[in-house]
Amino acid sequence: MGQELPTSSWKSEEELIAALRRQEDDAYEYLVRTYSGRLLVVAKRFLGQDQDAQDAVQDAFLSAFKAVGDFEGNSKLSTWLHRIVVNACLMKLRTRKRKREKTVEELLPHFVADGHRDQVEPSWAVTFDTAVQSRETREVVRQRIEELPESYRTVLLLRDIEELSTEETAARLDLSVSAVKTRLHRARQALKALLDPHMNSGY
Repeated sequence: MGQELPTSSWKSEEELIAALRRQEDDAYEYLVRTYSGRLLVVAKRFLGQDQDAQDAVQDAFLSAFKAVGDFEGNSKLSTWLHRIVVNACLMKLRTRKRKREKTVEELLPHFVADGHRDQVEPSWAVTFDTAVQSRETREVVRQRIEELPESYRTVLLLRDIEELSTEETAARLDLSVSAVKTRLHRARQALKALLDPHMNSGY
């Protein structure tokens, strides 16, 4: 059965999808009103800038409207839209001019010749899983992810936030599986180093 859609003219997703296929204006308006907020959150994770994120969401809706006739209903409408907006974000990342960023080496922890860190690794006051349950800490994590170089941030977002497989991530980014694994490992290391001062201070 389809997902219930309260406060709408449609009793199920199937009815809404049928209305979209009939190109009914109120169905389009309902889709945008219902899903634009959550899709914008996804787009901002990838693109950061408000205007770029808004453009990606607009592109995603246009793509969805054109492709709704091919939507087979094998997933929820929200899942399908989510996948489309991620693709729109990746397209924007490929075409926009890169800004000057720190290299990932600047963010990684440093090690001495014997393989140990040159500074004592801070112990976190809480576990990562416990920390991200805090709204304040989630915001810190989001901000630190934005500090990662784009090519590493994108891999981390696709694997750890969007929960794509390594193979799916490689296909989306036109990378080898080994390159995805390497970037993901380094992105996680860099993110932990960026978070160490906050987690150590008891967030």
